[in-house]
Amino acid sequence: MTNLNVLIASYLEPELVEQIRREVPQVTVHYHPELIGKPRYIADHGSLMERTEAQEQQWRDLLQNADILFDFDHSHRDDLAELTPNLKWIQATSAGIGQFVKRMGYGDNDWLFTTASGVHARPLAEFCMMAMLMFAKDFPYLRREQEAHHWERYCAKELASSTLGIIGLGNIGQEVARIAKAFEMRVIGNRRNPSLPVDNVDKLYGTDDLAALLKESDYLVLATPHTPETEGMIGAEQLAMLPESAVIINIARGVVVDQPALIEALQSGHLGGAALDVTNPEPLPADSVLWDMPNVIISPHSASTAHTENQKIVDLFCDNLKLYLAGEPMINVLDVELLY
Repeated sequence: MTNLNVLIASYLEPELVEQIRREVPQVTVHYHPELIGKPRYIADHGSLMERTEAQEQQWRDLLQNADILFDFDHSHRDDLAELTPNLKWIQATSAGIGQFVKRMGYGDNDWLFTTASGVHARPLAEFCMMAMLMFAKDFPYLRREQEAHHWERYCAKELASSTLGIIGLGNIGQEVARIAKAFEMRVIGNRRNPSLPVDNVDKLYGTDDLAALLKESDYLVLATPHTPETEGMIGAEQLAMLPESAVIINIARGVVVDQPALIEALQSGHLGGAALDVTNPEPLPADSVLWDMPNVIISPHSASTAHTENQKIVDLFCDNLKLYLAGEPMINVLDVELLY
């Protein structure tokens, strides 16, 4: 295979760029931080910048010769195919890229896409555990009492022996299950073939037996990909099946849940709380009642982002580069039909 040009399309720490060059010297790595947006926070892969005419031409020249992109070029979403005649593969920096690839029509090109699946499993699982602990220990009550400078003993719950339902037992769902078992929770989940066991899951249901899973779930974690089958899968009927005072945690996509129905279930008191890393739409409008509900935790689609993210993605990218050069099956290849 002839020498390949790798273009890094979002900010990386210089030492990580050098890691790619060191580990995979067969490729030429092009990294020009002066042509891409400055990160607003650690592991920011979406910042843009205003380029001068000369800078824009320099970037287009780099795209023209790029064989591999590290991350999507968000400054040329619509005309990427026109500007990258040699492009063969894009390594994404997020896991849930299926709908984006479909929406942009990228799947119509003869490109490979690999996701960052697995990279964000630990921080997302920690977010889920944080949310469950906050509701089990009635953090809203503690906050109100603290603001009132009021000291009054109260009684909280344990997570042990409560039932956690997980919809979506991929890397993230399995990591949630693993940590939940350390708290001695009972873990249930669903998958297409429930006869195949999953570590740390006590009971498996088929995807056509959602009602049974919901009726047992004191806490429900949504970690499923966004596909036509999962869009709107949790509506008013499904929310009503959850036990009284159940807590729902959505780290999937906002459209997986009927948001008006969720708000109604929270306001009625049927649900004890919700932790939402994703909403519909995003950003969550400033006038949404969800902002001011004491039993709701809002995270700005950032539960997956941690200070270790870039290192993990670069490790994955280096592994994939070596596999690609060797002509071997790569890690996390996106199925453009299934969208995950």
